[in-house]
Amino acid sequence: MGVEMGKQKKMFVKIVACLILMGVAYRLYLSTIIPSSSSPQFIAQDYSPHPPPPPPHTHTTSSPGSCDIFTGEWVRDPTGPPYTNTTCDTIEHHQNCVKNGRPDSGYIYWRWRPRDCNLPKFDPKTFLTFMRNKSMAFIGDSISRNHVQSLLCILSQVERPVEVYHDKEYRSKRWFFHSHNFTLSVIWSPFLTEAKIVEDYDGHASGAVRLHLDQPHSEWVNQFGKFDYVEIAAGKWFLKTAVYYENNTIVGCHNCKIENVTELEFDYAYRRALQTTLSFITKSDHKVYAVFQTTTPDHFENGEWNTGGYCNRTVPFEEGETELRDIDSIMRNVELEEFKKAVGDTNGSTLKLFDTTRLALLRPDGHPGPYRAFHPFEGKDPSAKVQNDCLHWCLPGPIDSWNDLLINILLRE
Repeated sequence: MGVEMGKQKKMFVKIVACLILMGVAYRLYLSTIIPSSSSPQFIAQDYSPHPPPPPPHTHTTSSPGSCDIFTGEWVRDPTGPPYTNTTCDTIEHHQNCVKNGRPDSGYIYWRWRPRDCNLPKFDPKTFLTFMRNKSMAFIGDSISRNHVQSLLCILSQVERPVEVYHDKEYRSKRWFFHSHNFTLSVIWSPFLTEAKIVEDYDGHASGAVRLHLDQPHSEWVNQFGKFDYVEIAAGKWFLKTAVYYENNTIVGCHNCKIENVTELEFDYAYRRALQTTLSFITKSDHKVYAVFQTTTPDHFENGEWNTGGYCNRTVPFEEGETELRDIDSIMRNVELEEFKKAVGDTNGSTLKLFDTTRLALLRPDGHPGPYRAFHPFEGKDPSAKVQNDCLHWCLPGPIDSWNDLLINILLRE
């Protein structure tokens, strides 16, 4: 009897030990495929126990005890970007500043550093692992497309995606990462709501935009159910001449000069379009993780894009050296107000603010300027005036740091 009990006891110990070993092995396996959301390797970690208050006009979205990654400064980074214009083949020619002959390169040797924490650099392997079997879409205007190009350039250093779709104008595109079963899309929707736009690719309009403020754009709505993550952004297109519709009825216009049509400021349309968009996302039965990006200021000096404005600075601004223009301040205030309303009224989806306005404001040096075109001064008089792009970003360039912020937000969840 005692011998039998001894055998049973030994067998029980062996079974328990086996289960423990299996549990340890399983945890080790998971750690190789799923990054820990609390790992300091990927997440910004506080290093200031008593952070000073943020600068004026700064909106913080971090919780008590966590770091506001959108308040900080640009610091020199001698390591440079993780790709070049020769190792990435998805850079559009307007942003390929090196190929187009921009003579200086100092603008690529900076990275964003939050004031009160250490922000790790974007890790493409971690991002692709996190996005395995998922789909993500960037919905917005050409700034969203600019950001997607940056993200693609970094991810392609690990796995080269296959372009599986583009629209007629090559403004909306989709890529597939086979080994991770990850789909990345960019959807051209500059107003986020339905709009009839009559202008050429360079932005020269032949008539007023007809903008339906209460109808989310079908281009992204019809695909919404396929996405796990979305980033939405808008802004500058709302400054254009437009006629505004609600319930298919004209309610006003901006700068249209049409008799008996009420003149409205652009922020009326921007607010209504954001309300329509955010309401659709937060009340949809399809649950997503949505990132709402704030407006991107431009850096045109002595004119606008079509009146001789230029941007020839070669180093970042320091905090306090410049301020947002009134137009950008109005846009950002509308964004913060509508985000605050929407985030408190979600139907199971997650909504996060991607507040890049201030850090973008500090980078007047990172735009293509005249080098939006291939060797723009070749064969011309040195004093010749050429069109500048002081809104979009060179690639590689400052917008690469937005990916450091993006992965930090995603992995915190």
